Amino acid sequence: MKFDLDSYKEISDSLMRNKRRSFLTGFGIFWGLFMLLFLIGGGNGLKQLLSKNFSGFATNTIIMGAGQTGKPYKGFEKGRYWQLEFNDVERLKHLFPELAIITPQLSQWGVVAVNEGYTVNSNMLGAEADYQYVETPILKYGRYLNNVDIQQHRKVCVIGKQVYQSLFPEGGDPCGQFISVNSVYYQVIGVNYSSSNININGRSEESVTVPITVLRDILNTGDAVGMICMVGRDGVKMSDMEPRIRQAVYRKHTIAPDDDEALFMLNMEPIFKIIDNLFKGVNFLIWLVGIGTLLAGAIGVSNIMMVVVKERTIEIGIRRAIGATPFDILFQIVMEGIVLTLIAGLSAIVFSVFMLNALEVIAHHETAFQINFGTAISAFFLLTILGILAGIAPAYRAMHIKPVDAMRDE
Repeated sequence: MKFDLDSYKEISDSLMRNKRRSFLTGFGIFWGLFMLLFLIGGGNGLKQLLSKNFSGFATNTIIMGAGQTGKPYKGFEKGRYWQLEFNDVERLKHLFPELAIITPQLSQWGVVAVNEGYTVNSNMLGAEADYQYVETPILKYGRYLNNVDIQQHRKVCVIGKQVYQSLFPEGGDPCGQFISVNSVYYQVIGVNYSSSNININGRSEESVTVPITVLRDILNTGDAVGMICMVGRDGVKMSDMEPRIRQAVYRKHTIAPDDDEALFMLNMEPIFKIIDNLFKGVNFLIWLVGIGTLLAGAIGVSNIMMVVVKERTIEIGIRRAIGATPFDILFQIVMEGIVLTLIAGLSAIVFSVFMLNALEVIAHHETAFQINFGTAISAFFLLTILGILAGIAPAYRAMHIKPVDAMRDE
């Protein structure tokens, strides 16, 4: 076999073609893994952003309020107004031990809060101490209402974030100071920074929360309550509880058992279930697209290696002639496929983390657009497996090349 300048030039051109093919294939793997990790990190950040709209709110909660009856019943006409009462709370506690929390609410809309010349429009929420288990407060300062506040009718309040920023623009801890709400003075005992977009009698940011006993005295509502919030114990399905609770209330207030209009009931369980299913679908789609792209890249690697093996038939034949075993050829081709996929894959991991950090900066760090360590390790092992699989077929072809066939091919 004779080598001349044309042969060396042909080999050099072949090497350049293989490098270009390898670069394009590596870029395909890089882009596929980058898109997979970027979509996972972006999906996690988006989930956190949406979850903030429901942050601190118990998922197994039912909120109910009285409306107008939709049917005549036992001498009462259709369209009758009625009200929930404190007695309903005690009856529900007695009838349904499956409910961990049953707490009433009162509200007053359109109030004006004042502090040393600063004013803000807000709403008053009368609540019991247990309400913190329905909508968990995020306390920047102070504490939440306790049972002593309720029992002793203390004129204390927990103010929302917007109320705090409007009445105390200079910042600092306002606890111990007094604010006036509709000419009644309350001592601030806490600042609630919760910003959930689930509004029960108004947004928590705009609310002044006081003991329900105090607001009942001010409004002179007697035994009437505006709403009743209920939280089920662990394992209790609130959807099954809803009809039983409705019938228990209807019996007490002489309402037709099949009257769906008389009682407003908001069950949070199906809402959170829809959100969970939505993100499960999004995550499935992200993994489907990402893995599909990676598989396409792995197939590209395999095809490139097949072409490389064909163009390197002479080289492989010479190596066999000078003593290389089939295992040596197999190891060489498989390792080339692994190295190509790992270099592209690790570069994609680093670049995706960098881009997710940039996205987090753009979002002013309101959420974490990141992938966890387990996801990165899983991607690393997936790439290793794909690299091995991509090199098996070309390696099998290469290890069966015989020196005589290589010379004949030349």
